[in-house]
Amino acid sequence: VGFVSEDEYLEIQGITREQSGDYECSASNDVAAPVVRRVKVTCSRHHPPYPPYISEAKGTGVPVGQKGTLQCEASAVPSAEFQWYKDDKRLIEGKKGVKVENRPFLSKLIFFNVSEHDYGNYTCVASNKLGHTNASIMLFEVKTTALTPWKGPGAVSEVSNGTSRRAGCVWLLPLLVLHLLLKF
Repeated sequence: VGFVSEDEYLEIQGITREQSGDYECSASNDVAAPVVRRVKVTCSRHHPPYPPYISEAKGTGVPVGQKGTLQCEASAVPSAEFQWYKDDKRLIEGKKGVKVENRPFLSKLIFFNVSEHDYGNYTCVASNKLGHTNASIMLFEVKTTALTPWKGPGAVSEVSNGTSRRAGCVWLLPLLVLHLLLKF
């Protein structure tokens, strides 16, 4: 969700604390590459500081061996600091195969190669000097649907279909050669 303006300025009337965050301005012309600048907007003049509340908590389903990301977004003034837990144990930055990316209003827990051990319930805690809040986020397994020659009845059907297609191609090749010879 964002605001778009084609003018040289962006006016947000009646701004609320939910609209606090990073905004990006891009200027471009036909002469040079676009110039992009970011600005952080904090709504504290009209709104006093407030404790965090989690506005979005995204769990995800991921197959074993794939990359997975849990996402936690919190609004707060001053900005929230994030911590992640699994089974009441705090996850430490630098755990093998896991990375935490924190921004002022967003935290991501990234798994580079999901294993069975990684599945489960995670807790995102957002806090600032005025308070804290948390949300429960699931990383769950999704089974892949790829057919393999040695698994399931579909594999037999797939193999026989592949064989008949190859046989059809082998039969058509002499016919195509004969047709070309008769034409010339």
